[in-house]
Amino acid sequence: MNYRELGNTGISVSEVSFGTWAIGGSWGRTNDQESLKALDYAIGQGVNFFDTADVYGDGHSEELLAKATKGKEDQVYIATKFCRAGDIHSKETYSYETVRSYCEASLKRLGREAIDLYQIHCPPIEILQNGQVFEVLDKLQQEGKIRHYGVSVETVEEGLLCLQNPNVKALQVIFNMFRQKPIEKLFPEAKKNGVGILVRLPLASGLLTGKFTKGHTFEAEDHRNFNENGAAFNVGETFAGLGFAKGVELSEQLAWIAEGRHSMTTAALRWILDQDEISCVIPGFKNERQITENLRAIEEKSFSPEELQRIVQFYEEKVKGAIRGPY
Repeated sequence: MNYRELGNTGISVSEVSFGTWAIGGSWGRTNDQESLKALDYAIGQGVNFFDTADVYGDGHSEELLAKATKGKEDQVYIATKFCRAGDIHSKETYSYETVRSYCEASLKRLGREAIDLYQIHCPPIEILQNGQVFEVLDKLQQEGKIRHYGVSVETVEEGLLCLQNPNVKALQVIFNMFRQKPIEKLFPEAKKNGVGILVRLPLASGLLTGKFTKGHTFEAEDHRNFNENGAAFNVGETFAGLGFAKGVELSEQLAWIAEGRHSMTTAALRWILDQDEISCVIPGFKNERQITENLRAIEEKSFSPEELQRIVQFYEEKVKGAIRGPY
């Protein structure tokens, strides 16, 4: 395993880490025993960082992480998120009393005394502009309930706004071959400010695995079935905002990235890891097989300058104009 600094926090995280949205719910059926087995395997392979949220399975993914990391609390870092259990547009959701209650509930489920990285979970930009939530997080940090804090953002504009606060230590962003915009301005600014970058949805909801055809159907409880057009939350969180059919069409045109490499999955992750501003990628998983496949990206062959140019051109000409939702 390779490790990278999480901004200037002093924490070194495994460059391939994992998100736990899928094992909490909203990605189809799950099996807790499979999830725990996969978590244990990942930790055994040197993965020392996991991302979760209080709304993933109504706290279930936090509870699974508590079981998987029991006795290893000092070796495995956990990032969790808050605000989406309430009205994300209400200032009350970000008050000291409310955020403290969210934090203490997460701590109880995680079985921890402090949260390593506490993140605001994709708040509206007006909340970030108001800035009072950062004062709340400063207070929780002073109380020892959280070690560091960051923000999970939907847009480059939101990310740049967060960088104006010197105590924001990490940004979580959607970034993959279909979503290249953060490279231009956000990543360089984050690096300049000593802020870590966590990459969520690195495989564009599975599109960049190359395993889907246009006729594929998703389970009713899978968000890829009910949020394709942004009915439940930001459309960009599902299929990179492209829609399923368009996403499959574009992924087929990108199939060449697997040539001379293990798979499209490992190639897509390798491309992200080769951006040196990245602290880690956090793909999702449901089982040990998916953990194994994602970890293969660590040893994957990097892209040549010619291949990199081809990927940029593909994004500019074929993808950029098709993305829906704030970006």
